[in-house]
Amino acid sequence: MRIERLPISVLRTRYVPGGWDVLAFVLVFAFLVYLGEAAHGLTGSLARLQATPISLAPSALIGYSARTALRMLIALVASLLFTFTYATLAAKSRRAEVILVPLLDFLQSVPILGFSFTILFFLQLTPGRVAGAEMAAIFLIFTSQAWNMAFSFYHSLRSIPDELVEAAHNFQLSPWIRFWRLEVPFAMPALIWNMMMSMSGGWFFLVFSEAITVGHTTVALPGVGSYIALAIEQKSLAAIGWAIAAMFVVILLFDQLLFRPLTASADWFRLEQEAGFTTSRSWALTMMRRSRFFGLLGRAFAAMLRLGVRPQPAPGAAPRPARLRATLQARWVGYVWYAGLGLLGLGAFLMASRFVLAEVAPREIARVLLYGFITMMRVVVLIALASLIWVPIGVWVGLRPRVASVVQPVAQFLAAFPANLFFPIVVSAIVLLRLTPDIWLSPLMILGTQWYILFNVIVGASAIAPDLRYAGENLGVRGWLWWRRVALPAVFPFYVTGAITASGGSWNASINAEVASWGTETVRAHGLGAYIADATAAGDFQRNVLGIVVLSLFVVILNRVFWRPLYARAERKFRIS
Repeated sequence: MRIERLPISVLRTRYVPGGWDVLAFVLVFAFLVYLGEAAHGLTGSLARLQATPISLAPSALIGYSARTALRMLIALVASLLFTFTYATLAAKSRRAEVILVPLLDFLQSVPILGFSFTILFFLQLTPGRVAGAEMAAIFLIFTSQAWNMAFSFYHSLRSIPDELVEAAHNFQLSPWIRFWRLEVPFAMPALIWNMMMSMSGGWFFLVFSEAITVGHTTVALPGVGSYIALAIEQKSLAAIGWAIAAMFVVILLFDQLLFRPLTASADWFRLEQEAGFTTSRSWALTMMRRSRFFGLLGRAFAAMLRLGVRPQPAPGAAPRPARLRATLQARWVGYVWYAGLGLLGLGAFLMASRFVLAEVAPREIARVLLYGFITMMRVVVLIALASLIWVPIGVWVGLRPRVASVVQPVAQFLAAFPANLFFPIVVSAIVLLRLTPDIWLSPLMILGTQWYILFNVIVGASAIAPDLRYAGENLGVRGWLWWRRVALPAVFPFYVTGAITASGGSWNASINAEVASWGTETVRAHGLGAYIADATAAGDFQRNVLGIVVLSLFVVILNRVFWRPLYARAERKFRIS
């Protein structure tokens, strides 16, 4: 019997690589080569690293940029894992929430220099090797990324509409499949935008992460941060220009290969789709969808998700005495839990007080509290000004997806711009014009953190239901009435999340902003950030701990008294349900 053509089943098994497969192979191969080159020297000796000084040659920035990008990528992955575990536990457990959310407030308020003591810990893990210093740098970058992402994911989990929760319950989804099929997709749009901001936050504090001085211990890892620190020390404007160019290239690569595909894929997870809505486009996402290799990875991930697709049997109703006994037992367990937390907090406070009072007089503590009040006034004024500027702009951008796709990389680059790069202009202007540092150094505090407000408002505006917008248009709601009844209530929960993060970030940035150096010229503003920076540079751990504790106290009290009630009101009154 003669067969004129091959059966379709045979033709389907024939694999012919296309252009997208070739491009995917080239990019994956280039990424593997990049990992090998960037990881080169991680197992070397620390003495050899310290004997090789940082070079200001433009050609050195190629290797420095690769090392910095790898550190930031590892820190971002660690921040994502931290977010999925920490924020989920805080959102689903009332007892855990009591300690985890205030602890997150505290961790967000601790400046990056407050974690610099960890460099000694990591160096002791691998004595004499570069790996310990690399782990310390990655951890410091992690501390500038993780808290914002955790807050965003926590807010999203608390804002899931009731009908979606009820649908998951009716389908008897297991906790594992509910997490990946409902909670992560619902939180994905806001989380992606906050991942961009977290990456920018890592760039903002890059100098402190890669070039750290704690007492007599100095570590300068090859990277863009160390390059910028040396350029400022040697007053090299040309080197600063090259550093800005290198940052722009790396941020553009992250945008095209990571964040732009994620933003385009986030359109899958929009709660409501509008007729005529134009989805975002990304050539990298198109490549991933059409490439067989990435398709294989996607199927493997989907198979992992299907491991939890076993329905959970509906729990039967317990007898009334059993329910009453369980309620009383849970109440007593709660009392013991809260009492234990109170004793733990009291013990930590007494230990810190004993450590600080051994070297610091009570009069100085009063002065540090005054510094904290001065810094708090700067933060309040700057957050208010940033809100007045960026909330209207964020709403306007969020309602226009095409404009948002253009604003995204620009805002990401501006948010990543370290305040140190403005030191030549600021210090020279203050010295030449005899300006007051207490006033003119203040804008540096909000330089990187104002974008948290913009990004979160953009996410909130893009999530406004089309039915709500059309109802406002049909009813003729315009002007201030539209802002008061439609726009501001819709973006208010997202704004509060961004404002909380921006507030904590501004406190952190005070260390970077209240002391500015350019060569031998140094200008200082009165405030808590300058106090902590001076104590860290001098290796004075008692005063460093005092400054960090006072700063954290101000942030936690401000969050508990003002931001958290505002957050609860947003969650209660403006939640979509």
